[in-house]
Formats: sequence, structure tokens, C-alpha cells
Amino acid sequence: MLAALINGRVLTEHGMAQDCAVVIEGDRIAALCDQNDIPPAARRHDLAGRTLLPGFIDIQVNGGGGVLFGDDPTVDTLARIARAHAKFGTTGFLPTLISGTLEQLERAISAVDAAMAAGIPGILGIHIEGPFLNPARKGIHDATNFRDLDLDALEIVTSFKRGKTLVTLAPERTKPEMIAALVAAGIVVSAGHSDATCSEVRVALDRGLTGFTHLFNAMSPLRAREPGMVGAALDDGSSWCGIIVDGHHVDPVALRLALAAKGSEKLMLVTDAMPSVGADTKSFMLQGRRISVADGICRAPDGTLAGSDLDMASAFRNAIRMMRVDLASASQMASRNPAAYLGIDDRIGSIAVGKQASFVLIDEKFAVSEVWIDGRMQW
Repeated sequence: MLAALINGRVLTEHGMAQDCAVVIEGDRIAALCDQNDIPPAARRHDLAGRTLLPGFIDIQVNGGGGVLFGDDPTVDTLARIARAHAKFGTTGFLPTLISGTLEQLERAISAVDAAMAAGIPGILGIHIEGPFLNPARKGIHDATNFRDLDLDALEIVTSFKRGKTLVTLAPERTKPEMIAALVAAGIVVSAGHSDATCSEVRVALDRGLTGFTHLFNAMSPLRAREPGMVGAALDDGSSWCGIIVDGHHVDPVALRLALAAKGSEKLMLVTDAMPSVGADTKSFMLQGRRISVADGICRAPDGTLAGSDLDMASAFRNAIRMMRVDLASASQMASRNPAAYLGIDDRIGSIAVGKQASFVLIDEKFAVSEVWIDGRMQW
């Protein structure tokens, strides 16, 4: 069945197009054409002058819709999380498992595999955030779950084949050879929850590390005589940095400094979302601790930040306001960059012929009006 999205502004790979119709066939973009050239058989859908962007891609989603992935890693849980985030423009995401046991990791991988097999919209793979982390930078993670990345763990981490696997680890807590082994198995490796020196990070980058998890947070800071992980991340021109743009995790000045160092081409908007996103209840349990949400901030009883109450639509708007970027740059950080980081930008992340028909339609105030995933309107 053919459909044509008409009468909107369309952000294509070549810039904003004013009189462009997007023709969808099945789950793919069949054509970008003049509105006079739309196939007669196509059902027309009026965008009413609003702006069509590539769907947002979030590589760090712990939960949403009142549920936490790690608490109950099932297809039903993943479906609830997907629905909760879809209304905020997220058309692709990585369910993220906070540090647990290897048994919990196996269950989580199995659940994501089953959810993808069942066709739950938007799931791209899994993000394994720990347990190969440094207790000195544990953040909200339970350090009793931390362990070395040994051969048993490596076998489990590399077992998922249906989608992408992203692993966050502390480089100083494993051997460079293990990072290389992960990369050789097709795993995307990110550094985070780490107290690594700049030189230790450099070794990891040379072995295949390509990203940094929630830049500035839970990592060794930039200092004059020891640049730490933050300095290594900002100095390296080829790696990618996820960044939480909620105004709480990172000060706007630091956001703009990261932008100046990395450019919009190497930053990715992430939410680190918790169950409160898309839910009425603003508190939840995390590994035995009550997390309270107030003023958009998730905190443990001791005041530790515990993920975020952020959604991708808000991150997109915040980037425009706090980082002082234009709409196209914010879209790049929300869509094309995470797709490129995961190595799947040949099929998602931008509006181009042959790619998946996943879009977010926004109005003049950047509020989400419609969301399409794989050719179907989801919200």
C-alpha cells in the first residue's frame, strides 16, 4: 500500500525541503518527490504545514510507562516502554540494563530477542550498562553487582545476534584485549562509570572503543594536569558522546563547550530514561531503593541522580535552547548520529529513499504532533 505525506516541511539529508512529498511503500520511503508527481494510487496524508523530521533514536532507555526493563525483562515490559517513548518521537531505542548478575543479563538478552522477533516497534537491540564498571564512579548502580569482564561474561555479552549490542564499561577495569574481542564480535563499546586516566582511555580508543556514555556524568573529570575521561572524550575527533540535555545532569555552559569541542556531528542526545517517563506515577523502586521524581529530577534517598525523567522530544527542544543550535543540528544529534554510531545509518536516522519510514512530525513550538514507525502511525 502506498501513502504520501504532503503539505509539510521535510528535513532531508540535503536540508529542509518545502514542497516535498514523502511517498511510503510498506515500511520504507519509496520516493521524495514534487507533490505533482505523487503516484495516483497513493493515499494522501496532510501534514498541515508542520515539519517532518527523522524519528528520534535513543540509545539509553532504562524504562518508561511505569516499568523498569531490568526489574522485569519481558516482551510485555518492552512493549510498554516502547509505547511510552513513542509518543515523544522515539522511533528507535536500546533497552538498557543497569548492572546486574550474569543471569539477569541472559534474561534481558532473551527478552529483547523475543521482543524483536515479535515485531515490537522501535527496538534496535540492547544496551548493557555494566556490570564491568568502577565502584569509584558507580553513580546509582549497585557496586555489589560489579565484576570483571572474563571469558564467561564475554560469551554472554556477545550472544545477542538479532539487533545491535552496546556495552558500557570502565576501560581501566578490563584488559585492552577484551575490548578488542568485543569489537571483533560486532559489539559497540562505550566508556562510562569510569575513573580512567586520559592515557588509559587512549589505549581503549586504539583497541576499538568508539563512544562515551552520558558525557561528564560518572567519569573522571577534566583537570589541568590529568585530563581524565572527559578530556580524552573531548580531545578525540572520531568518537561519539552521548549527553543528557535536561539542564540537571550537565550545565548549559558545559553542554556548549562539548559542542565546541566535538561539533554536532559527534554528539548524541540520550535520555537515560527511568519508569517515570510517560507515566503518571513519579516514584519507583530501583534495586531496593525508592527513587523520587521532582522538578524533572530522579533522585535516590541520598540525593544521587538516578537516571532521568527526560524524553527525547524534551531533549530535542532543550538542545535548541541550551546548546543554541538550529533545528537541523538538534535533529542530527537526535537521529542521524546515534544511527551512525550503531552502524545502522544505512537504514534509519534520516529521511532518504530506501530507508525506514520512521518520522516525528513537530509543530512550530517543536511539540510532537505525529509519530510514524516503519510506515505506520504509532501516535
